[in-house]
Amino acid sequence: MQERLRASVPASTFQLWLEPLELAGAKAETLLLTAPESIRAWTERRYAGLIREALAGTGLTKVSLIAEGAEAGASEPGCSPSLDLNVNYSFDRFVIGEGNRVAHAAALAVAEAPSEAYNPLFLHGPPGLGKTHLLVGIANYLATCAPDLNVRYTTAECFTNEFVTALRTAGAEEFKRRYRDLDVLLVDDVQFLEGKRHTEDEFFHTFNALYEGGSQLVLSADRIPSELSSLESRLRDRFEWGLTVAVEPPNLATRLTVLRRLVREAGVDTEADVLTELARRIDVNMRQLHGGLTRLIAHASLTAKPLSAELIDAVIPKTARAVERTPVEEIQERAAAAFGVSRSELVGSGRAATPLNARQVAIYLTRELTDLSLPQIGRLYGGRDHSTVLNSIRRVEARLGEDKSFAAQVQALRASIHNQSTGRP
Repeated sequence: MQERLRASVPASTFQLWLEPLELAGAKAETLLLTAPESIRAWTERRYAGLIREALAGTGLTKVSLIAEGAEAGASEPGCSPSLDLNVNYSFDRFVIGEGNRVAHAAALAVAEAPSEAYNPLFLHGPPGLGKTHLLVGIANYLATCAPDLNVRYTTAECFTNEFVTALRTAGAEEFKRRYRDLDVLLVDDVQFLEGKRHTEDEFFHTFNALYEGGSQLVLSADRIPSELSSLESRLRDRFEWGLTVAVEPPNLATRLTVLRRLVREAGVDTEADVLTELARRIDVNMRQLHGGLTRLIAHASLTAKPLSAELIDAVIPKTARAVERTPVEEIQERAAAAFGVSRSELVGSGRAATPLNARQVAIYLTRELTDLSLPQIGRLYGGRDHSTVLNSIRRVEARLGEDKSFAAQVQALRASIHNQSTGRP
């Protein structure tokens, strides 16, 4: 496999992103690879598909990058229980800014007094702003300060996968015991439940059992509960029983604080104006900011050049700024307005022609203007699967070549999103 990968990418790319990967084992059809924390998210996002291609003929069809030292067979990839949580996601390491101050305070209050502060606590906001950090931070805090409590962190996707597996293997009772015998349940990305009626029903009963039993629930999503239009109303209603808090994009001061910490931990020396320029260049979320700095440090190391504004222009050119700064919410809002529908219709389950066209164009532009994977995009558009997302993209591509009026409409929409993200009128 390594030789196939080496032949597929430039030598510098292989050395930086793929060579550090080490075989951890395999489970079912999934290859498990360990990767350093500093490159794991970026490598999985950018090169998982390439690795899967290199596995052709091996019987393995999936790949999962796990933390160095993690047990390969401990659990399903991506569905690790709280024992495998990222220890770097702590309250001490969370950088507080104007956009996340209330969310941080609420999460800390829940950690210090589960079921006594806010129940449920519902955090919402675009990807990469720290919602997972706060949920895992609560779990890590309780593991240290209240080890007798039964705490579980999971994602809605993992909850769904475990539930489906339980139904197939006659393990429904064990599944219920696992999720209802808890003191604290933290569930990330609950928008993934949309459209999955059997799982929604199970989660509804799990929520009720825990809430009525006095257990703490903490949930996160990319939207406020009322905008989860494809979710059952009874679940949306329960999500709003407690405290709902937005996690907003970081301001310049917060982004600079994050960058200073990262370069200090990486042992890299750089001028303050370089970090300022990088913070100005990437302002969508913390994940992209971290990824941008990683790329910058990597290029500086490989080319023996200092970190500088010139290097930033080479690695993250201003022409690519719209890609770095285009949030999915902006794409959805602009597309909905362009086609005369509401955002809730755009991300909903309706099949009427106008919302459907708007949705397909928004999905197409989301794929073009962000680095989100097909499954990630599907989750942001009503919990659709990757095949539906791919079909939408292909339909738009085909129509662009056939309909000049439609192509002009998409181009105008793209330009309006670009102008918004770059601050132009």
